[in-house]
Order: sequence, then structure tokens, then C-alpha cells
Amino acid sequence: MSVQEYLEKHLLSRKIEEAVNAAVRAKAPDPVLFIAGHMRRAAPAVITRVRARQILDGHGAPAVEVELHTNKAVHRASAAGSGALEGAAADSAGASERRKILARAVADAVRVINDKVSEALVGMDPQQQAQIDQAIMDLDKARHKADLGANAMLAVSIAACKAGAAEKEVPLYKHIADLVGKSATTLPVPAITVINGGKHAGNGLPIQEIMILPVGAKNFEEAMQMGSETYHHLKDIILEKCGSDSCNIGDHGGFAPNISSISEGLDLVIAAIERAGYNGRIKLAIDVAATDFCVGKKYDLEFKSTKKSGQNFKTADDMIEIYSQLCSEYPLVSIEQPFDKDDWEHSKKLTTLELCQVAGDDLLMSDPERIKRAVSEYTCNALVLKANQVGTVTEAIEVLKQAKDAHWGVMVSHRSGDTEDSFIADLAVGAAAGQIKAGAPCRGECLTKYNQLLRIEEELGSEGVYAGENWRTHGL
Repeated sequence: MSVQEYLEKHLLSRKIEEAVNAAVRAKAPDPVLFIAGHMRRAAPAVITRVRARQILDGHGAPAVEVELHTNKAVHRASAAGSGALEGAAADSAGASERRKILARAVADAVRVINDKVSEALVGMDPQQQAQIDQAIMDLDKARHKADLGANAMLAVSIAACKAGAAEKEVPLYKHIADLVGKSATTLPVPAITVINGGKHAGNGLPIQEIMILPVGAKNFEEAMQMGSETYHHLKDIILEKCGSDSCNIGDHGGFAPNISSISEGLDLVIAAIERAGYNGRIKLAIDVAATDFCVGKKYDLEFKSTKKSGQNFKTADDMIEIYSQLCSEYPLVSIEQPFDKDDWEHSKKLTTLELCQVAGDDLLMSDPERIKRAVSEYTCNALVLKANQVGTVTEAIEVLKQAKDAHWGVMVSHRSGDTEDSFIADLAVGAAAGQIKAGAPCRGECLTKYNQLLRIEEELGSEGVYAGENWRTHGL
């Protein structure tokens, strides 16, 4: 296309005249700079190139980073590598081999993005998120996104979403709200990790995480202050009761004291909440990750112990009794993945007791068909949304809406070994999810999400609404 043809196609003569008139009306101190900015905005944005590279995630494992170029700017996004390393107790040889396998998978994804994905997206309007995501999905029709990989697809999709927001000249969370169809945004209640166990720590605690939810805060800033103060008081209490060698941290930044029971961990956290002066304003949550210690149809609560007593091998019904007792003794409001990923029966039994939020992680895998089944059978009442289990922003929004339509809670979640990309913070706000799980207030890949939420709340000002006590139902 010649210059003259381009000028005529995009009506640039008229747009130049409009830019000059706008500069006059605005009494611009620098008319040339004003006109240049006006013309830049007037030109339609198109994707010109997509480039990917291998970076490192929060575990030092390979991950995918994408730079999506338009004719106006470059937008960067990243996602944790598929099969990110988990478990502090993994032997070094096994970990080394898994890193090699993951590095090969990431390298393959990088090549596909730089070749096939880039070619497919060039010339597309970054504001058309659904069309972009469909083009990405058309390149990988394998089950569970096995060809390209859900993480690689997500990184491209997030970069496009950021480009779309930039073209509209709105914050990312506002662009996401538009995609979701929401007129109002919500600052989520953070589910802050304070104690790690399971495969995320080297202690004897069988469950993966104990979290605190500052539902009694007046805003997100206060929620993070409450969470951080409690976290540091917890460190002092662990030092006093367990010794300095118990203040090591697990994969998500929670402390890993030498404890072996859930109640021991909850007692420590309750003591920290009381010492911080937030009794009654902070609730508790646990991520059981029960699949990790399910053996056949029973649950080995001593699966990490070298000296097993044989007394802690529980049936699913035993586990329901344990959860019921915990809910009666502690301000426990959410239990994530309480049973094996395929144990629909007992997850339903626990949910119907209506003791707390029962959040499906491995049970649902952010999969629309599994969510549909869970809704119809009332197998749980909340979704743990991990965007890279889905593959694209559009698909993540669809499963989130599916859960909200069922009047479920939605906990937007990071991944083990996440990157420093803060996208899920904007997603939680724009989609009015009400809950976000991003780890402890200490690791870089965790803090980047919390700090982004603090910036968003400041930007929203008086329009910023914190989910607070309505953390499960806000936005329904």
C-alpha cells in the first residue's frame, strides 16, 4: 500500500485537521506534541509481532514470557511453566531431571509462539480479546492444550489483554470488567498464606496451607496491614514456641514450623491474630490438597513422617468429622480441596453440611465440564480459578461467570512457582471475584499481586469497594 493509499484509507487528512482543532480548543502549551499524541491515538492499533522467551519462575524453574508488539507499544506477560516443581522434600536428582523436562517443554512453546502464534495474530486488533483467544485456541486443539501448553497460551492471551486495555486507554482491570460485562469493580479479600505444609514445606503438617482472610478490614490497604502484622506476630510466636529453625518458609512464603497436626497450626495462627489485636476481624482458611496424601480411598495424615504411628490413616468420613470439628472450634470459613480430586461423593457430603466454603481445585481444574457437573450435583460451592489451567483470558472469564451464575464463591489463585506478572490482581478486581489467593506477604512473585491491588485501590479512590464481609457473595 502506497503512502497516498494509506492516507486515503484511514482518512488521515481529516484526522490531522481534527487534531489541530483539538489542540486549539485545549490551548495546548506544546501544539506539536499534542497533535502527535492525538494522531497516535487516532491510528488503529494492530498486532505486528509476538515474541517469546524462557525466563525463571518463583522456583527457579523455566517459564514462558511473551512480548506482544503493536504499531504503538510493546506489552509483556508471563506464566509459570507447566508442571512447575512442587515439594520441598523432592530429591535433588529428581528435581534436576524435572527441570530439564520442563525446560524442553518451555523451549518448544517458545518456538511455537515465535513461529505459528505470531503469524496467526499479526494484523489483529488487540481490543478483540475473544477473536485473539480463538485464534490461539485454533492452533492447539489437543486435549488439555497439550500441543502449545496452557501456560504459553495464557502468556500470549494476557499480553493481548494488556494491549487491548492500552488501546482503550483504560486500566487493565477496567478492560477486564468490560470483557466480563461488569459495571462495577471490587477489591478482593486476600487469602494470605501464613503457614505452609504438605508438599510445599519440609515439616510434618499434612495439609498444604493455612491462610488468613481479613474480612473485617475497611479496605484492601487495611486488609494487607492486618495480614502483614499477623504474619510477623506469627513469626515471633513460632520463635518462642518452636525455636529459630522453625521459621523457615515454604513454597508460598508461609512459615513451616515443626508441627504435624492442623490444630497445632491453627492454634499458632489464632495466637498471632490475638496478639496483633485483630480477634474477630480475621477468619481462617485451609488448603488441604488432599490428593497429595490420598492412598486408595484413605488419607495418610502422616505421609511425610519417617516414624509413622499408623494411627492417622483416615477414611473420607473420618476426614469429614475432622473438618466439622475444626469448623466448630475455629473461625474456619473456607476449606480448599478437602478430598481426592476424584472423590465427588465426600466433597458433596461436606458441602451439604454448609459448615463453610468448600472450594474445588483439583476436583474442578477450572474445567467447564467438571464445573457443570459440580454445580448440578452440589459437589462444592466455590471455584479456585487458576487461569493457566484454562489457557486463555476468554476461557478464564467464561468459567468464572459459570461459577458466579451458580452463586458460588470464586477465589482467583496464583500457581506454585508463579512469576512476577500481576495479571491476576487485575482479573480479581475487574471480574469482582471477591477473593484472591496470592501467597504470603514476603515473596516477590506474591507481593507483586498484592502491591498491584494497593495501586488499584488508590486509583479507584472513593469508587473502590472492598468485598470484606461479603467476600463470597459480592458481585452476585
